[in-house]
Amino acid sequence: MPMAEKILEVKGLTKYFDVQGGFLKKKGQVRAVENICFDLYNSETLGIVGESGSGKSTLGRALLKLLKSTSGEVVYKGKNILDLSDTNLSLIRRELQMVFQDPYASLNPRIKVGNTIAEPILANKMVSTSGQAREKTLKLLELVGLRPEMYERFPHEFSGGQRQRISIARALALEPKVLVCDEAVSALDVSVQAQILNLFNQLKNQLDLTYIFISHDLAVTKYISNRIMVMYLGEVMELAPTEKLFSKTFHPYTEALISAIPEPSTKGKRKRIILEGDIPSPIDPPSGCKFRTRCFKTMKKCKNVHPEMVEVESNHFVRCHLYDARKEA
Repeated sequence: MPMAEKILEVKGLTKYFDVQGGFLKKKGQVRAVENICFDLYNSETLGIVGESGSGKSTLGRALLKLLKSTSGEVVYKGKNILDLSDTNLSLIRRELQMVFQDPYASLNPRIKVGNTIAEPILANKMVSTSGQAREKTLKLLELVGLRPEMYERFPHEFSGGQRQRISIARALALEPKVLVCDEAVSALDVSVQAQILNLFNQLKNQLDLTYIFISHDLAVTKYISNRIMVMYLGEVMELAPTEKLFSKTFHPYTEALISAIPEPSTKGKRKRIILEGDIPSPIDPPSGCKFRTRCFKTMKKCKNVHPEMVEVESNHFVRCHLYDARKEA
């Protein structure tokens, strides 16, 4: 995909959580997200993948200032949204919305779904009257594949897939430019996942949306994304266009993730790479390369020297000492 206009620039975004002890009796900082840098381009879908504990969801929330960042910048329309006051942020947040993972928890069970969608329309003065808000809500329900009569129903009357469609309609109510989808299909059955993914693609083309799609499922991310960013223990390990990432993988972690994708055919089946051990604690990450304790290509240098991101091919970046020579060249 040819690179379009930048819509979002992320520079050195970092988020630490202070730990005061608790049952671990250990004080310190959880290094959830460290020095994340990337650009998001208009009308693209950037997939963010990694195991649980890699910092994906924290990154998604930090991008929208739902969590206060420790440092860094998120530049949208020339403004660092992390420095904006609540008043100025509310104007920009209309254009930056989020679809959350759990469609059961993200909807108020006491409010009819129509009112759930209409409320932000009225609160942000997108229309003048409640009648106009209702009319716009009915159009949004139709847009996400739901019937108008569902306006008067409560969340418990819907299936998981229908609830996620409602959540998507609510996110679209303020006519956003960017949608951050945080594990938006992981709580759904496989057949329903496919329907919601197709809906996302349909809405992207129809409304000219830009997505940040967060998932632990690399196969799902491959289907929907133009580029993929692989995270491990709060850092970016590899970033590349989707086709490049799958045709020529550079980082051992990405290689292991791709090897774990189920294949329908037994012919030419790729060898499964089993990573030993669990992801380390973000309170006390390994020295040097964070992935070295589980890496099957580790070297002596990995223990003491932290690797930098290197552009190994055009628009293909990797954080690994195996490619330091390319940077020096």
